[in-house]
Amino acid sequence: MTRSRTRSNGEGSIYPYRNGFAAYVWITTPAGRRQRKYVYGKTRPAVHAKWLELSQLAARGPVVTSVPTVEQYLTRWLKETVEPNLAPLTHSTYESHIRNYIVPGIGHHRIDRLRVSDVQRWLNALPSQCQCCAQGKDAKRALKDQKLARCCAIGSCCQSYPSPRSIKDLRTVLRSALSSAMSEELVEKNVAALVKSPKQRKRKVVPWTSEEARRFLESARSDDDPLYAAYVLVLVLGMRKGEVLGLTWDALDLEVQELVIDHQLQRVGGSLLHRETKTEASDASLPMPRIAVTALTLRKETQEVHRRETGEAWRGLDKGPHFVFTGRYGLPVDPRGFNRKFTARCVSAGVRHQTVHDARRTCATLLVDLDVHPRVIMRILRHADISVTMEIYAKASSAATTEALRRLGDSLE
Repeated sequence: MTRSRTRSNGEGSIYPYRNGFAAYVWITTPAGRRQRKYVYGKTRPAVHAKWLELSQLAARGPVVTSVPTVEQYLTRWLKETVEPNLAPLTHSTYESHIRNYIVPGIGHHRIDRLRVSDVQRWLNALPSQCQCCAQGKDAKRALKDQKLARCCAIGSCCQSYPSPRSIKDLRTVLRSALSSAMSEELVEKNVAALVKSPKQRKRKVVPWTSEEARRFLESARSDDDPLYAAYVLVLVLGMRKGEVLGLTWDALDLEVQELVIDHQLQRVGGSLLHRETKTEASDASLPMPRIAVTALTLRKETQEVHRRETGEAWRGLDKGPHFVFTGRYGLPVDPRGFNRKFTARCVSAGVRHQTVHDARRTCATLLVDLDVHPRVIMRILRHADISVTMEIYAKASSAATTEALRRLGDSLE
């Protein structure tokens, strides 16, 4: 009597292997090659379930034969996708986020096995993790000089927790990377797009009044501050910090009273880069009001005096771009140094502290108070989207709001 055996569909590919079972499925790789891909398990039903899953995956399209970890993929993504296509500062920022946060947190996961719960758990834990402790920042300083140890290295946590904005940026970087992994068919879905990040409350900035802006500029002018003209360009023309520091004399025409904005100065790692502005919308040719022409003329005279005094030690002559704002020896002004100088000038002028970018917003608000049309403000500030301008336009100063309500009340009476 012949004994009959019934097998589930596909079980003919399952066979005993070591201490369990194995099976294979014919797949097509992303390179177009046909080959076997194996699955393993301790029991026949477990291997059969994996076999079915792999068969369904193979039926939908190409299947990769070797799946990298999150760390391995992000390393390749930085080199092959981010570095050639995005700005150097963006690449530097992404690399820092990946090295300091993403890899230590979820870098060990295989990228196709990364789950929403893995990413959510990692993001939820970040707000309570001191990054000085986690990254050993203070410990690294202490290795150079024990006198520099001041918090985590001596057992006194400084509670340097990531901000909601930083956590949101981490999720954005991971989501971008997993989007590329989806296009390479390494993952079926972008789990970073499905997690929730903490809500970020925007910092409320109260711009300077015209009186505060005037006091700030008068303080710099009376002290013969070498950056007086830079402050004028920020407050009067709404120029960004990098655009001001990247300005060259070739981009100025003091007789026609115009300047061209198409380059910026950025610090990336340990280097200063003079490169094109971020977008074409940022490029512009703007007329200069008299205060800007006068300040830049004075700046040119001061720089010429420094050049004559330093002689051969001057490093800004005939060596690359002729920057408008330089130190005593012709080197461009470092953006970090500019921030410190701006803060110190706020103190000297006795005005509320503002960042350089906040001062650019002051320019926009003062233009609103003068009833300048939003489209004109958009051109001056070189916004890529009118909605950004309208957000500023909607936040008129309290004086303008008071006057508008007074006029409305008078009309209703």
